[in-house]
Amino acid sequence: MARVSIGGRNDLTDKQWRVLEPLLPARSGRGKPPIWSRRQLLDGIRWRTRIGAPWRDVPERYGHWQSVYHLLRTWQRAGIWTLIAAKLRAWADTAGLIDWRVSVDSTTCRAHPHAAGARRTPYDQVEPPGDEPRDHALGRSRGGWGTKLHLAGEQGRKPLAVVVGAGHRGDSPQFARVLERIRVARPGPGRPRTRPDRVLADKAYSSRSNRAYLRRRKIPATIAEPADQRAHRKARGSAGGRPPAFDARAYRDRHAVECGVGLLKQFRAVATRYDKLALRYEATVHIAVIDIWLRDLATTPS
Repeated sequence: MARVSIGGRNDLTDKQWRVLEPLLPARSGRGKPPIWSRRQLLDGIRWRTRIGAPWRDVPERYGHWQSVYHLLRTWQRAGIWTLIAAKLRAWADTAGLIDWRVSVDSTTCRAHPHAAGARRTPYDQVEPPGDEPRDHALGRSRGGWGTKLHLAGEQGRKPLAVVVGAGHRGDSPQFARVLERIRVARPGPGRPRTRPDRVLADKAYSSRSNRAYLRRRKIPATIAEPADQRAHRKARGSAGGRPPAFDARAYRDRHAVECGVGLLKQFRAVATRYDKLALRYEATVHIAVIDIWLRDLATTPS
């Protein structure tokens, strides 16, 4: 009976590799020929993202663990992971795979003890990771130390934008920030698309500033209103103004972002944070996002 080698069950398929390979940066051509192929190293990064194991436990079939981690770190510092995810979204939009009804929500990812102990001055490293936040996107909430992912997902359950923040930060202040990260390039010249057809969100995002932001950008919205805001408006009488429009049928579609959170948390290195630096954890999230879009594009008939 044929056996599947350790971790090989979820390695890149040939079709996924044909989609991904043109998006990778060109090799410099300097130095010694590489010992391990990029496909091997990328599968090693994907394996660790899916399993959540320590880097030293990456199977040898993917290359030396230091080479695998070096690729993750180098491309994180150069912004390559973000760029690959953006290109995949652009291709998906061209293929008609994006439903522009966008839902916004957040989820808390608990921090493992291994996520503690980051240097207070990471910019003093020989290779600084980048613009690392002072709190390393870690904060204490009721469940303990954790990190929040603020997510904008399209109706097909795939992430359009993700913001990484500390676990104790509120959801509403990140609403505009996560929507402003939606940028999907279009074929040919012109600006990328940034405006959804409609935004759906739960009552945590019902604030005057968020609704004013959506009106300013001329984006229709379906946002649930909490009971205390309704009572406060009624108590003010005519000065309270009209209640915001709410379409209960359209609000049902908000389940897509909950499903999108579930897809992201299938990757154990996302569901539990093991990375000490916020930028490394954000790169791990981008790799999971890339994998989600890659699955969709690779299963689309060419």
